[in-house]
Amino acid sequence: MQLALISDIHGNLPALEAVLNDINDEEGIDTVVCAGDVVGYGPWPGECVERVRERCSVVVQGNHDRSVETPDEYSHNEMAMGGLDYAKRELDEEQREWLAELTPRTTIARGRIQLVHSHPDPDHRGRYVRPRAFPEMRPYLDECDSLVLGHTHVQHRAHVDGKLIVNPGSVGQPRDGDARAAYAVLDSEDTSVDLRRVEYDIDRVIQRVEEVGLPRRIGTRLLDGR
Repeated sequence: MQLALISDIHGNLPALEAVLNDINDEEGIDTVVCAGDVVGYGPWPGECVERVRERCSVVVQGNHDRSVETPDEYSHNEMAMGGLDYAKRELDEEQREWLAELTPRTTIARGRIQLVHSHPDPDHRGRYVRPRAFPEMRPYLDECDSLVLGHTHVQHRAHVDGKLIVNPGSVGQPRDGDARAAYAVLDSEDTSVDLRRVEYDIDRVIQRVEEVGLPRRIGTRLLDGR
């Protein structure tokens, strides 16, 4: 089974549309799954929620999805708090409830793939799992073949003792130096994965950020993929 993996959309509709269009053009992709953070930062929270609900078979809850009702948790980060405060105002009650009720982790492909937003250990929820720490995730793969996670916005893959660990990267706010929207395609049978990037209209995001009064850096940082 071919799975398209997306994560960290962060309210960036042009990036999400570009990725979904690229997925739709690819033959053989059976399912699209999302590793969380549909909202936050970006200026299209409601539109992104609806597109994800329409297209994704499985979605887990990211830290921004979980914090829509409590933007002040990010008072130390103007961009994060601004994006969440905007999402709280723009999302309707049913959309906010949907985000709040998302599970933080699940398995797919008959239990062979574990899907989580950040650290797979619930006691370390919210901790970044950076590429150098991928080998440390091996104990969490005893009962499955692959671990899919997001949160760092850095696209990376590794096989550890024959087990796959992959971060598809961020659709809406890459932080690995590549400004293009990121996603991945995973073959659940042989645990091979193809990391992909897609161009999108960043200027449209910058313009919208300014129109709705969000911190300008939310848009301009996208130009550098940081």
